[in-house]
Amino acid sequence: MSRRLPSGLEALTELALDLRWTWNHATDRLWSALDPVTWELTRNPWIILHNVPGQRLQELAADGEFQRLLASIIEDRRSYQGLPLSSSPLTAYFSMEFGIGEALPLYAGGLGVLAGDHLKAASDRGVPLVGVGLLYQEGYFRQALDARGRQHELYPYNDPTALPIQPAVADGGSWLRIAVDLPGRTLWLRAWQAVVGRVTLYLLDSNVPVNDPVDRGITGKLYDADAETRLCQEIALGIGGWRLLDTLGLKVGACHLNEGHAALAVLERARSAMKALGLSFTAALWATRAGTIFTSHTPVAAGFDAFSPDLLAKYFPDGRGYLAELGIGLQRLLGLGRIDPGDRAEPFRPAYLAIRGAGHVNAVSRLHGQTCRRLFQPLFPRWPEVEVPVDHVTNGVHVPSWDSRWSDELWTAACGRERWRCAPEQLGPVIEGLDDGALWAARGRARAELVERARSRLARQVARRGASADGVEAVSRLLDPDILTVGFARRFADYKRPNLLLRDQERLRRLLTDERLPVQLLVAGKAHPADEGAGWCCPCVRRCGRRPGCSASEPPASDWYGSVHPCRRDSSPPPALAPR
Repeated sequence: MSRRLPSGLEALTELALDLRWTWNHATDRLWSALDPVTWELTRNPWIILHNVPGQRLQELAADGEFQRLLASIIEDRRSYQGLPLSSSPLTAYFSMEFGIGEALPLYAGGLGVLAGDHLKAASDRGVPLVGVGLLYQEGYFRQALDARGRQHELYPYNDPTALPIQPAVADGGSWLRIAVDLPGRTLWLRAWQAVVGRVTLYLLDSNVPVNDPVDRGITGKLYDADAETRLCQEIALGIGGWRLLDTLGLKVGACHLNEGHAALAVLERARSAMKALGLSFTAALWATRAGTIFTSHTPVAAGFDAFSPDLLAKYFPDGRGYLAELGIGLQRLLGLGRIDPGDRAEPFRPAYLAIRGAGHVNAVSRLHGQTCRRLFQPLFPRWPEVEVPVDHVTNGVHVPSWDSRWSDELWTAACGRERWRCAPEQLGPVIEGLDDGALWAARGRARAELVERARSRLARQVARRGASADGVEAVSRLLDPDILTVGFARRFADYKRPNLLLRDQERLRRLLTDERLPVQLLVAGKAHPADEGAGWCCPCVRRCGRRPGCSASEPPASDWYGSVHPCRRDSSPPPALAPR
């Protein structure tokens, strides 16, 4: 529900519900003016709007400077909304996760961030696109490190009233719900919508009172470890998601599957074509695959979801229900998700269904394209590996979401506000003409802000563990805002190869202790809860046993910061974290 605001401030609701503020730095001043503390802690204007005291709102309603700022931002938004859209057909973008911003924590890592950046870029470029995902009661975990360096996972509840989203409304004003048949019952999915500039993201939520308690938990947690729950999530996303688009009356030209989690949309799209055009399943599958794109991010075969034939038989009973509507048997369905359709022991992998149901398959870099052709070659047994039909698109980022405010100011002054929507070749001469001092100053400010944020976060972390006042104070001097800082910010997993930092330890030591050309490392990342080895935050991880390289039998009782770490032979902090 939207809060009733004083006269002159009504447009704040419109702005708070448009997630364009995640990449439009001009609005930062606005939200900070309302409540600087809450803005700094949450970066969520929707929370600010519902918690700022009424007296403060009345003051701002009478504040001429604030009113002028608000008017200019509203004018900018409406001008942005009025920009022309491409005449290309609507694309439906399905993804298990979307990383729009921290205020909508429905993502785990790169897959979701890429999906979020696609939505933002489509908005900026005027590409007709709609996102389809799930609304999780618990998004991906938040990480905490204890005094022993052990990762702990926390799952804050996603209260929909605190998220910048609104219920999707059906004709007649009721909340829009989608029905999907499950064994012995109907699963009802409530639809929410998020405004991402000129793009809409729809999110399906099973936490509906008419569902039984087990089904209400289907969208309980992103990437639930239980195989049956995961299959239900993929049914909700793929089948429920396509039914949502049909219910909304959206005419979709292309369907983009961001990873195999949404592969069941292939079946539902074919079923819709069968119903509309009177086609057989085979004809409908071939007719719709031309407009389906599948992007794989997975570098190893073990990364693909796999479901047992017995589990598929439970949710897709042979000769009944959904399969009867498609006019196919269980073995035909299982065969679409197997390397060998006739191998009844082989599990069902949605990624294989996505490949067979897509007219175009992408990897996410040239090198990953080679990896995917090797992974998928068994699906094309008579094809040379080099001819396996997997293309690649090298991933980029939505630059306005990732540049610092200092960089944003510099680029805007040099190239104009529309710089990211023009051909990059036009930017070169302008960038080359920038003053070196201005470039260096912008870089230094961004680095200083990063260091300050790291210090602040670490200070809260060690204080929460019960560190002494001296220990907390020591953290405030960690890192140096004026020296070369190398960041490693990736999910902690073997295949991300964080251990390469330690391949040549003597060289690393020289780099970190060079007084003339000093270097410091800033490492961030989460380990999967089931990855015991990566779950230790230790500088010698991956060199032996449970905590590789450690000489002590137990983890340390305190932090690196000023204490003796059992992996080191002296009492000084690691060079990369040493205070000046």
